[in-house]
Amino acid sequence: MHVHFLDPYQPRSSLIHILDSRVKFVLTLAFILTTALTPVGAWPVYILLFALIFAVVILSELGVGFVLKRAMLALPFVLAALPVIFTLEGNPLFIMPLGPWSLTVYGTGVERFISIALKSWISVQAAVVLAASTPFPELLAAMRAVRVPRLLVAIFGLMWRYLFVLADEVLRMTRARAARSGHSDRPDLKPGGSVTWRARVAGGMAGSLFLRAFERSDRIYMAMLARGYDGEVRAAPLPPLSAGSWLALFAALALFVILLTLAYLL
Repeated sequence: MHVHFLDPYQPRSSLIHILDSRVKFVLTLAFILTTALTPVGAWPVYILLFALIFAVVILSELGVGFVLKRAMLALPFVLAALPVIFTLEGNPLFIMPLGPWSLTVYGTGVERFISIALKSWISVQAAVVLAASTPFPELLAAMRAVRVPRLLVAIFGLMWRYLFVLADEVLRMTRARAARSGHSDRPDLKPGGSVTWRARVAGGMAGSLFLRAFERSDRIYMAMLARGYDGEVRAAPLPPLSAGSWLALFAALALFVILLTLAYLL
């Protein structure tokens, strides 16, 4: 099975891979919602949530390192919550002098920031497991099955398919640039010219990519209309869920309710 380098799907034969895509989609959303609704500072529940997603990672056979590395994607977005350390007033921990100004670090803000970081990190791990264990067409079918708006599902599907078209176009342009760049054996001569020249070439490539993408999207859309596209992607009806899938769904949802209740009781 050929997998594009942009496709996060990792084919395996694990229990998570063979689970129905509708169940995985609903449970992933429920897990992320449970994590988001967990109160600030509920550290025992955070540990239980992490243990739960860690067990799912092991069952998926994706590799702990693979999932943790992909989950680092949440870190740049977590930094947006960094100002709460200085703005959420409470018990001050210490003061950071910055010339004529000073920043006070509050314990309440630190607790809030750590909670946001942990919840984001745990939630991204669940999304990584879902994307890596489910082919994207099955995800689209699961979205339709749970009554996600059809227009939104169509946008997701077209965006995903066209992303690979853009990636292939970038690769062709990069190969063409490499074929036209001279190389010398002399160490004092760098191929491609100065940094300014490279930046100008990169800007020209970006503009050319935009024009090619715009023209190609128009051609693709006209071809779709010629084949009867009316805004709805037709798909064969999915089979009903098995008894095991229903059992896994309700058991996991009940576990999420218990964890959330425990978090508020603590």
